[in-house]
Amino acid sequence: MLNFTGSLRVFLGVEPVDLRKSFSGLLALVMNRLKEDPLQGALFVFSNRSRSRLKMLYWDGTGLWVLVKRLEKGTFAWPAPAEAAAVKLQLTPEALYLLTTGVDMRGARFRAWYER
Repeated sequence: MLNFTGSLRVFLGVEPVDLRKSFSGLLALVMNRLKEDPLQGALFVFSNRSRSRLKMLYWDGTGLWVLVKRLEKGTFAWPAPAEAAAVKLQLTPEALYLLTTGVDMRGARFRAWYER
């Protein structure tokens, strides 16, 4: 069972990645590019170049999950890092929820593709 609570650490890869990657490819990205240990229980979020798809890697203590979300129209409002050289951002689980449900965190407004 996936449970994304307030104590969950969420890391967002800033640069777009090839989303054909699965378990091994995403593990390598987490270790080599983000410099994090993927087996510490954090959630790692990646996007494609057009920001229309997300892929997430999560270790639940017994195995790895790969989660994918594809938008049928529109794009995700991808946050920019405070430092130009940053390769990752740390988000709260609430910010991840806003990102994946269509809220543009820069102005706290729904993206054009969002429908209730």
